[in-house]
Amino acid sequence: MFEEGRFFNDDGTEINPDLISMPGLCLTCRRKDMDGEEYVLCTLNRADQQNEDDFKCSAYQPQSW
Repeated sequence: MFEEGRFFNDDGTEINPDLISMPGLCLTCRRKDMDGEEYVLCTLNRADQQNEDDFKCSAYQPQSW
């Protein structure tokens, strides 16, 4: 859930995006520095999987070096 610049879990507790770790996959993704809707979707995806052993992202696009 996203409301006026704030993020929330399904149970209503607020999520601080600065405290969510950035998986290695995200560090090599061209979308990691985008704003707006992409930022919201990426942040919620990372928050949802923060306690998982294997991070998955169907929106991943590798950076072209």
